[in-house]
Amino acid sequence: MLHDPGSYSPPLVIDEISLDADEKEVLRRLGEEVARIAADSANAERAALWTRLNDLKAERPMVWINEIPWHEMNVNDELALMTRNQWARGLETTLRRTIYQWKHLQGDMVVNPWLDCPLAIHSTDFGIVEDVDIVRTDESNEIVSRHFKVQIKEIGDIAKIQMPKVTHGRKTTEVTYAAMGNLYKDIIPVRKTGQTHIWFTPWDYLIRWWGIEEAMIDMIDRPGMVHAAYERMVDAWMVELDQFEEQNLLSLDCSNVRIGSGGYGYTTALPGSPFDPDHVHTADMWGCSNAQILAGVSPEMHWEFAMEHDLRWMRRWGLNYYGCCEPLDRKVELLYRIPNLRKVSVSPWNNLPRIFSGLGDRYVASFKPNPAIFLDEEWSPEAARRAIVEGLDTAKAEGCTNVELIMKDISTVHRNPQRLWAWAEVAMDAVKGR
Repeated sequence: MLHDPGSYSPPLVIDEISLDADEKEVLRRLGEEVARIAADSANAERAALWTRLNDLKAERPMVWINEIPWHEMNVNDELALMTRNQWARGLETTLRRTIYQWKHLQGDMVVNPWLDCPLAIHSTDFGIVEDVDIVRTDESNEIVSRHFKVQIKEIGDIAKIQMPKVTHGRKTTEVTYAAMGNLYKDIIPVRKTGQTHIWFTPWDYLIRWWGIEEAMIDMIDRPGMVHAAYERMVDAWMVELDQFEEQNLLSLDCSNVRIGSGGYGYTTALPGSPFDPDHVHTADMWGCSNAQILAGVSPEMHWEFAMEHDLRWMRRWGLNYYGCCEPLDRKVELLYRIPNLRKVSVSPWNNLPRIFSGLGDRYVASFKPNPAIFLDEEWSPEAARRAIVEGLDTAKAEGCTNVELIMKDISTVHRNPQRLWAWAEVAMDAVKGR
């Protein structure tokens, strides 16, 4: 994701990158290791399997692990940073995490035979910054408790949501691209990469400015105001997307790019046709949406206060993903109205027989076992296996033939990384031969 619309970050400006010899050596050594991993034939085999899954011709369920609690994962200093330059440390983090995941919790991970150099894209965001109190139980954990202060109380407050302006810092892009090219010219290719998949979820951010209880009440008491605010959020995302497209800042995501809250985007259905490789358009890419905060409302209200507005966004994409943590088993009929829908989130809060039956063979089901299994005092691989097998068996029984098995939202592994390693092994064993 490019940014969080509820906050503001200044543009990244890098005029030069000067690294000491030891820093270059660290980055080159890690690049060599990634190149060796990328040369493994398993990558092409898995990419083909992901493609068949997303083409609705799955050979077996696919496995991917995401949203890892990296602050608890370091073993034998495998994730310890050795560089000092700020830019170098960001690159080193990416390389070390790639190597670590390949070594310990691969699943059906795919590693590219090149390194991405992100374009220095900046958005001014949506003008209104969240006002929040934060409570931490672990200073090293990015997961925190937050209390948001209400900023949208009256209809005039909706004007606080501004239309963003997107710019490309071309000099910074060229500086970073040159630095990576010099580091890896004899090791692994480097590619410039623009904005890929965009996490579109207006409700996630609107409630930070409105308040959850307040928003729920206002859907009844002041529905016109809620519609106006949500529509303005969609406007802001659309204005931003127009600028990505006009400035040629988009890159394909039918690859090992995370789609929605699920797995990879490999598919033969994208890019669209005709396709101009020199200018990617939204029709060549995946879109997504969700409305997690509306988990408890009726299907009619979910459609009225979210999906119906989202259609403007979702019509622009070649394929779409819908959902995140919200249960959708009682709202499957709504999914049928979404254009180009291909993948649907199946969170732990669903009635599995009902949701799998509703999805059938027309969509990919992103089945997500509950990550709370890692919280138990005693780790049980048997319990992990039962949860996976029961879910996959239910999908099969209900005629849901295209399933990806996604472990995400992992706030903690009880400071025992081996639990997640073991889950990856259990999951891969469970899907093979299906």
